[in-house]
Amino acid sequence: MKKTSSIKKSEDFREVYSTGKSYANKNLVMYMKRNKSKENRLGISVSKKVGNSVIRHRITRLIRESYRLNEDSILEGLDIVVVARIGARGKNYIEIEDSLLHLMKLHGVLIKHTAPN
Repeated sequence: MKKTSSIKKSEDFREVYSTGKSYANKNLVMYMKRNKSKENRLGISVSKKVGNSVIRHRITRLIRESYRLNEDSILEGLDIVVVARIGARGKNYIEIEDSLLHLMKLHGVLIKHTAPN
């Protein structure tokens, strides 16, 4: 099982935003850039526009869990920032996972696609 660390510093987020490539769908925006290590780093951003803290934390947990369960199918050495859009509010786990996998496919970082549950 791979270990993914978190992106926490605002300068790290800014670096991925400014130099990374992005794709979006109705629920999420994903910025991605290569890093110089063998492990992935994941950052999740959910603004106050999406909802109150309960809603924002729920979306964050859904994104993190979707990533964790599909982690073995993702290439190594990436900085990934996922930004939740207002459309993500009220979505269930499967919808968030589908959005995340769709963006991973667009970026071309899936080794093999795992079927949704």
